[in-house]
Amino acid sequence: MFDFNYFTPTKVVFGKNTENKVADLIKEFGGKKVLIHYGGGSVVRSGLLQRVADILDKAGIKHIELGGAVPNPHLGLVYEGIELCKKENVDFLLAVGGGSAIDSAKAIGYGVTNEGDVWDFYDYKRKANACLPLGVILTIAATGSEMSDSSVITKEEGLVKRGYSSDFCRPRFAIMNPELTMTLPDYQTACGCTDIMMHTMERYFTNGGNMEITDSLAEGLLRTVKENALILARDPKNYNARAEVMWAGSLAHNGLTGCGNDGGDWMTHKLEHELGGLYDVAHGAGLAALWGSWARYVYKNCLPRFKKYAINVMGVSPDAGSDEEIALKGIEATENFYREIKMPTNLRELGVNATDEDLKLMAHKCAVGVNGGKGSARFLKEDDMLEIYKMSR
Repeated sequence: MFDFNYFTPTKVVFGKNTENKVADLIKEFGGKKVLIHYGGGSVVRSGLLQRVADILDKAGIKHIELGGAVPNPHLGLVYEGIELCKKENVDFLLAVGGGSAIDSAKAIGYGVTNEGDVWDFYDYKRKANACLPLGVILTIAATGSEMSDSSVITKEEGLVKRGYSSDFCRPRFAIMNPELTMTLPDYQTACGCTDIMMHTMERYFTNGGNMEITDSLAEGLLRTVKENALILARDPKNYNARAEVMWAGSLAHNGLTGCGNDGGDWMTHKLEHELGGLYDVAHGAGLAALWGSWARYVYKNCLPRFKKYAINVMGVSPDAGSDEEIALKGIEATENFYREIKMPTNLRELGVNATDEDLKLMAHKCAVGVNGGKGSARFLKEDDMLEIYKMSR
């Protein structure tokens, strides 16, 4: 195992009607003028946005609103939010929604508290030294951004999608009411479950440092999400299944499932970032479409981990053949699970008809984004990335 630091300062308030505590939590963390940042119609149609505004009004907390956060959140809206916060002297951010609203709010927080262009952080030119305090009312279980140190933003010019991580942006609190996720379309629920599992799998498939307790936590989380994703495919209103998935989403990306290893692989995410940036696909679906090709490309270099995953997560019998045969059966079982929850397993099923030039462009941008190469299961360079994209068609 490797040495590690584990820092998760977010206060979690979990359960039914917990959004009613938002004003008390904002006051607890010193907020006096709040920007409520959200996405599109769902928080408006459900009445959640109005309820939150009414709660803040009743508590005497001043607030303004900025909607428009979209999947693969845009840098342009981040710039708009930065200027609005400066103009209105906002001292606290409240993201109401899923990962897009949260990530966009984090970027706004960086931009308000640091000089210069906020994109510099996502372009790895410099590091942030502060962020406006942020709270979350979660409506989609997926990205884990409600407890994580990371955010991902897409720059419209050049369609460049990049992530940046810093403890400064970790939310002060996260309100999690599983009932708020019950109105999600089945596709979004499945995308969310895929993303949650992938955050854990990125940390699991490594060649550097492992702890049995961390592996057990990761495997249990993966089994739990898999089982409850299948329940939600049949019964979208199942509260207990919603609760299991929501809490798993936070634990999958707050660092817990990576304690003691080398930091994880993350190449499926990096490959998907270019796919999402170019084609604006749903993040979870993009991950599902690429993972099988990535896994088949790298599994021989990380065979013990793939065998362990196949047996302990996907239920492959330890007597099912050689180590390599067991590993491949685990990959196949994962793809079968994706199909059960109506997730794609290749670019064609995702609805992406990528040309050779598109694949070369994505591979090049991905290589640039990881400074030439990245990966723990197997270190990948641009030629490897291109081959995985080709395999995924």
